[in-house]
Amino acid sequence: MRMLGLPIPEFFKYDHIQTAAKEWDYTPNVSDLHSHADQWRRKHDIIPASDQKTDIHLLGIDLQRDFCLPEGTLFVAGRSGSGAVEDSMRTAEFIYRNLDVITDITLTLDTHYLFQIFFAPFWVTEEGSPLSEHTMIVVSDDEEHLNNTDPSGNMVHENVRPNPAIAKWLCNDDYAWLQKQALFYCKKLAESGKYTLYLWPPHCLMGTVGHAVTGVISEAVMFHNLVRGAKPRMYLKGENFLTESYDPAASEVLERWDGKGNIAQARDSGFYDDVCTADVYIVLGQAASHCVLTMIDGLLTEIKDKNPDLTKKIYILIDCMSSVTVSDPDGTIVVDFTPDAEAAFERFSHAGINLVESTVPIEKWPGVQIK
Repeated sequence: MRMLGLPIPEFFKYDHIQTAAKEWDYTPNVSDLHSHADQWRRKHDIIPASDQKTDIHLLGIDLQRDFCLPEGTLFVAGRSGSGAVEDSMRTAEFIYRNLDVITDITLTLDTHYLFQIFFAPFWVTEEGSPLSEHTMIVVSDDEEHLNNTDPSGNMVHENVRPNPAIAKWLCNDDYAWLQKQALFYCKKLAESGKYTLYLWPPHCLMGTVGHAVTGVISEAVMFHNLVRGAKPRMYLKGENFLTESYDPAASEVLERWDGKGNIAQARDSGFYDDVCTADVYIVLGQAASHCVLTMIDGLLTEIKDKNPDLTKKIYILIDCMSSVTVSDPDGTIVVDFTPDAEAAFERFSHAGINLVESTVPIEKWPGVQIK
């Protein structure tokens, strides 16, 4: 019989986790991890993941420096102001304490480039001036052009348009097509009722430090891989210039305005194969109000026609994720997406998904039996 939870390894004291979770530059020493992993495996008689009968799969969504650290360009502060830092501490501790029963860990990586449709550099005013971050693009009342508003709906700029400087390499210099596609995209978003096009600060840009997994999580995941002999799993998402991809397996809008095919690949249902084969499927990550929410909605879409009972094997670690908030210079929250996440969690619970906390051992979760 397994004891309920491993201790934190001696070389990863709790104060180490607290410190590393706050450090932008923290990078684990892989050689040291390799040495410690062998000792830890022997000390606790931990078997390879492939020899474990119960498949326990952990999905970590977008645990990257730009989201998880205050220096990041889109730090997920939550209402506490330090949300993602605290989440990283709990996540690392959860992995270490359950390292001998977690069989696989998959990490999604939000992956972006400048001039994507949800970044301000994609857009200009009618006069050609740049737009600002943390504003929105909305369809005009006459549905003939696009306006730029603040999150409260107040007008900032009327009749905004895509940046003409990017047309040559983005759409073969067909600027008229790009303008129509941008208008079509925003109309489709409005029809879906899910999101209004929000201009985020450029974040998780490929090739930048902010794209990397935050150090304390990278360390815990690599230690798990080394101790269990588990396959490293990384999944890049969000690279298309003309659509958002909060769901790892799908884009918000696929179609072209002219009906000539799609601007993005159709849904990659294969991403969700793991939930069908796992006995326990654990979800955590950033941000609860956006990528986590949309990913779980996508997962529910995938399984409802296959086997609705699969929801019972899904467990959301609600204390290992926070929602996007935006504060003004004096620290007052002016945009708060927390209610979106709270409403979604209630809906997920009604659908049969389990809401759990990281401090409760996996064996104590409802319906879990480990062999």
